[in-house]
Amino acid sequence: MHMRTKKWARPELDACPFYTNGGEEYRNAWRQRFAAPEKPLHLEMGCGKGVSTAAMVADNPDINYAVCDMSPDVLGSARRNIIAACGENPGNIMILRTDICFIGRVFGPEDGAERIYIHFCNPWTEHPKHAKRRLTHPRQLMQYREILKPGGEIWFKTDDDTLFQDSLVYLDLCGFEIRYLTHDLHAAGFTPNYISEHERKFTDLGVPIKFGIFRMKAKAPAFDPTRYRLTPGVRAEALKRLDRDVNEEGTGK
Repeated sequence: MHMRTKKWARPELDACPFYTNGGEEYRNAWRQRFAAPEKPLHLEMGCGKGVSTAAMVADNPDINYAVCDMSPDVLGSARRNIIAACGENPGNIMILRTDICFIGRVFGPEDGAERIYIHFCNPWTEHPKHAKRRLTHPRQLMQYREILKPGGEIWFKTDDDTLFQDSLVYLDLCGFEIRYLTHDLHAAGFTPNYISEHERKFTDLGVPIKFGIFRMKAKAPAFDPTRYRLTPGVRAEALKRLDRDVNEEGTGK
């Protein structure tokens, strides 16, 4: 959905002390941009209007957050929501306008994030060739591996069944193991769960929210994501293996 242009968004962002446009110049030095660089660093890929982001940041002052999106109109709303929840200049949040497809140009290994959130990204299910645009595609996951600390996690939420099933395969092939998995987040009662406008809308419609926590394995796969194709055989084999692992470890619901 295209968001209506907000004439006030760009001027407000340009005047915002915790906003950055681009961010490539801070690669490998993002921690120093926060009031307390020693705190854990969490990244959000696609913060949208920041409704859930604002609540998360307000509840966790002991964590530094860098939250990303592409649209200044969206980020303008996110800024207002964050200020309403956290005050005019919270020391633990940076909002960043950037193209997440090239996030490896903005964050590097020395940034060492402990966690990455990917919540309700575009599922790109209209045509198979569009799958490479997904924020959970191997092209993206291999970039996240360079940004995360050893043992770092990806927290992933979606209402889309196809995206979730395909992403389970992507994550497995790119060296991430399941730590928690549910196909109905609200029924599972997992906490904390910060709810966005998108999540509320689909929950009210009766659509279950899929959610997983995936930890990065120490050893990177011998895998070239630029040549990856999710064939039916690869998908079926990986999902069968993942179902067995979840049942054996008791991490799914």
